[in-house]
Amino acid sequence: EKVEKKISETFFYNYEDIYSRPFVTEDSGIPINLLTLKHSFGYDCTRSVNLLLMDSQTLMYIAGNQVVLLDLKTKSQSHLRSSSGGGIGFITAHPTKQYFAVGEKGKKPNLIIYNYPSLRPYRILRDGTEEAYVFGDFNDAGTLLASIGSSPDYMLTIWDWKQEKIMLRSKAFSQDVYKVTFSAGNEEQLTTSGAGHISACKLCHIAKKLNLLTVYTFSCKYLYITINLMLSWKEATNVNQILARTEWGNLLLWEGGLVKVELCRSGHKPCHSGPVSQLVLDEGEVVTVGKDGFIRVWNVETIDAADSVDDTGLLEVEPMNELHVGRNVSLSFMSKVHDCGQPIWYAQDTNGAIWKLDLTFSNMTHDPECMYTFHSGRIEAMSVSPITYLMATTALDRSVRIYDFISNSQLSEIKFKQGGTALTWAPRVVNPKGGLIAVGFEDGVVRIIEVYDPKGLPVLAGQTNTENAKINLKQAFKPHASAVTALAYERNGDVFATGSKDKTVFFFAVEDEYEPIGFICVPGPVQALQWSPPSHVKSTLLILCENGFALQVPAPRPEEQDTVSTYQIKNLPTQYFHFYSIKSQIKVKNSPLEEEIALREKKRQEKKKAKLEWIKQQQEMGKEIEEPPEEESEEEPLPPLYIPEEPSPILCGFYSAPGKFWLSLGGYDSGFLYHCEFSSNDHQDDPENRRDEPFEVIPIEDTDNNPIHQISFCTSRLLMFCGMQNGALRVYPLQDKDLSVNTLKEYWSFNVHDNDYGQIQGICSSYDDRFLITCGGDGNIFTFNILSPEDVHKELKAKIPSPRSGLEKEKATEDIEDPSAYNIEEVKQKKEYERIMKEAEEKKNKKREELIALRHEFLFLLQKNQELPKHMQLPREVH
Repeated sequence: EKVEKKISETFFYNYEDIYSRPFVTEDSGIPINLLTLKHSFGYDCTRSVNLLLMDSQTLMYIAGNQVVLLDLKTKSQSHLRSSSGGGIGFITAHPTKQYFAVGEKGKKPNLIIYNYPSLRPYRILRDGTEEAYVFGDFNDAGTLLASIGSSPDYMLTIWDWKQEKIMLRSKAFSQDVYKVTFSAGNEEQLTTSGAGHISACKLCHIAKKLNLLTVYTFSCKYLYITINLMLSWKEATNVNQILARTEWGNLLLWEGGLVKVELCRSGHKPCHSGPVSQLVLDEGEVVTVGKDGFIRVWNVETIDAADSVDDTGLLEVEPMNELHVGRNVSLSFMSKVHDCGQPIWYAQDTNGAIWKLDLTFSNMTHDPECMYTFHSGRIEAMSVSPITYLMATTALDRSVRIYDFISNSQLSEIKFKQGGTALTWAPRVVNPKGGLIAVGFEDGVVRIIEVYDPKGLPVLAGQTNTENAKINLKQAFKPHASAVTALAYERNGDVFATGSKDKTVFFFAVEDEYEPIGFICVPGPVQALQWSPPSHVKSTLLILCENGFALQVPAPRPEEQDTVSTYQIKNLPTQYFHFYSIKSQIKVKNSPLEEEIALREKKRQEKKKAKLEWIKQQQEMGKEIEEPPEEESEEEPLPPLYIPEEPSPILCGFYSAPGKFWLSLGGYDSGFLYHCEFSSNDHQDDPENRRDEPFEVIPIEDTDNNPIHQISFCTSRLLMFCGMQNGALRVYPLQDKDLSVNTLKEYWSFNVHDNDYGQIQGICSSYDDRFLITCGGDGNIFTFNILSPEDVHKELKAKIPSPRSGLEKEKATEDIEDPSAYNIEEVKQKKEYERIMKEAEEKKNKKREELIALRHEFLFLLQKNQELPKHMQLPREVH
């Protein structure tokens, strides 16, 4: 037999050789360290399993293309980059905690085993799947590693990981597979689960080779909607029994591919009020983790011996112990570590937190401790302070958070009744202290909040202000009927504009209290608002709508608006641009089809020339000329130009010159930046009938299926920052501050957020261009150092604005908590309706009084008539 070469136990790879670096255009001269990752503020808490404890001091989780190692004592972070730049699918720890595995995403991704605590790459496992790893698990002995791939192959691979050798490969199932685990009691058995199935498999040696024998597979075709088997199972101690969690909160005990019994609590109450997210077999007990915020401990022997007692198929079992972590807690995963011999659990909360839990259930048990809080889910908006190193973020989790990105800490948080959808920090011209922030919400409300240092307030007797920063609600108003999508302050700070999905833009006069000026209706849901920069003579607002419309309007003057009956502004001069797709034309010009058109035209010209020559010859010979019949062209018709039925969405844009602007579009029209201009003669009544084409286009490399979603500039406008759909960050150096085909050929690019769902939602530089901040759909927030020509060693510090004088004496601002509350225009219309009704009622009352007076006069005359002698009385008919 051929002797296989073994990998030495002491062999390590060099991390510098394997981690993914930024892409830089060749020979561009752009430094590769233009940006360097400084800190990760967010947490992808909606990822099903994203928490790993290596020891009592180190917590590990995935953040886009990085694995973050958080030191629980010092709060400092270290980062491990993915090797592919395609993202990370899973992390899992070796039973000894000496190693951990990182399964990556991308084309033919790697599965890398790192040594802990040195973080040196120990083994690289290759060719285990086509596109992404979704889960992995070591056996209890730590000798084997099982991994599962995503679509299209769903490959189950068993590795002799120390020798980087594939022991066995098998297609796990024909649908999505999400999990694979070795049995705790029998390492020859492993189980996979996924969309609508559970499979139990047995490893066996046949002819000295490891083989996989499927013991049974159960496909729950008809129960797929109700049974949450996509992630839900844990093997019990019996070889042929599997315990599964359900969407409705009960536990299912499977035996031989059939449901043996459904477990519930007494009175047929479910084991959890909602989905069970994790099952853990710990020291002979089954621990269930619920989305309802409860952790319950069950006797494994009772479950093992469970059997149905009646036709319901239910068996009532009571938990041995339970812990309620807290209100508004939704637990998805727990991980255990020992600290000074005591077991400590850390739990992942999908509502944006990491908890430290004590599950000893004794009289010395500690209460649940919330270690960290984060945004839950996608970051909707972000903005930075115009005067210091503070940033603000908001999300649909109903919170607004303030961070100090110099000290890498969250300073403060405020919660509201609805989710945040837009946010902007007021410029210095509006608030010189730099403490004012405008936030838009999904119910159409806009709130003006102020950030201040509470230490600047007068201290009351017996109290101390120890907080670093506080947030105060200054004003709340409701200009829109649906989600606010854009907010913008006019360059002089006099006017504040808000845009919404309800197809309106509302203007406010910026004073101590924001006063409504009025609103205009626009042809589509508002995507972005941008006021013209100071370099433009006139102050105008660029309005970008999702459905391909761009509008330009001047700032309305409050004194010119008649707001007696309505806030709608009907006479505001408006210029329209309705984007008409030209990508098909561009493709034709840059493809062989253009050559075909030119060739056909050349042939036609040659035929015409030959015909004229023939006519000339005939005339010289004195012959009468009969026009030869036109030959019918047998040319194949050219393919028609493609125009998408649904207009491509406008993603972002910005002014380039007065009346001119650049657009980035998604859908079919992605791949280019389009330079557009408002027409000077706008006489067309219906904007829908317009077909406006850009006058210049710049192709952007590798953006056909990965459009630019966010664009911002540094203060000097010498760097253009682009946030991509796939979570990548791009930087384009601009030599002359203008965009051109040549300036956008060279760029720096770095995959930071998750490549599948980490679309960049916000990107902006600090007020002094030292730092760049990005936030994404994956819930992550990253800060970067921007390379500066000067080598600055000065210590930087964020300064929290001091409070307004008299703030402590002010009454709390009345908030708008009811999502169905009237917006400003509805209030105006209601008041107008009430005024009209009041006037009508007053008219009615006046008429009634007149009628009553006439009636009294008539009765008086009747009485007088009766008092007259009979012959002098007027007859009744006369009345």
